[in-house]
Amino acid sequence: MTIFGGLHPPGALIAVPVALLIFRLRGAYFAIGTWVIAEVFRLSFAQVSALGGGSGSSLPVGIVRSLAASRSGREHLSYWLAMGSAVLVIAAVYLFLRSRNGLALTAIRDNELAAGSLGIDIWRTKFIVYVVTAALTAMIGALIFLQKLRISPDAAFSVNDWTAFVIFIVVIGGIGTIEGPIIGTLIFFLLRETLADLGTIYLIVLGTVAIVIMLKAPTGLWGLIRSRFDVELFPLCFRVKPSPKKG
Repeated sequence: MTIFGGLHPPGALIAVPVALLIFRLRGAYFAIGTWVIAEVFRLSFAQVSALGGGSGSSLPVGIVRSLAASRSGREHLSYWLAMGSAVLVIAAVYLFLRSRNGLALTAIRDNELAAGSLGIDIWRTKFIVYVVTAALTAMIGALIFLQKLRISPDAAFSVNDWTAFVIFIVVIGGIGTIEGPIIGTLIFFLLRETLADLGTIYLIVLGTVAIVIMLKAPTGLWGLIRSRFDVELFPLCFRVKPSPKKG
């Protein structure tokens, strides 16, 4: 297994046939369809005895020892790999959104019908985003496997971990920005470490925070900061500069 295993072709290749199938759906049906696909993968891998079935499997001892000789060494390695992955993902997202494909994606988000009438290949743009996202997500999945040393179908395809919590992070941070999910991630882990021992109250608090943010700050916390201080760490908007006056 390579350290950044998700960057090799399988993660993206698996997304290709899934995209061909799921892109036939629209709106709420697309969201439901992606959840169904995840359940299909979970149930399928749970039937493979070579992967440990429903209980999953652990990383071989030889690979664990090759990572680091001690537990503290593995924790340090996991930290720096996570940091490197975060930088890589943020850079990839920023460069993509600043490209022509990113501009096309923004137009599709604002008005898909208008974007199509302007000559934007909607299906191709969505397909590229889907496959690239799958590759980066697979990379993070490989990193989590290296950190936990064990993986199971329930954890790998968890609706809470990979859908509900991710939506929470984006909503409270700010949709349509790079800074927003970073802030949302910090807040999410802060709440999780502080309230995780409270059981169901922890989930109630998360839900309450998300509802309050959606009602009081639809643009998220970063939207409030940006509107108040007029600052952008990762500018994604294209602005037309007036030509200098002659004479």
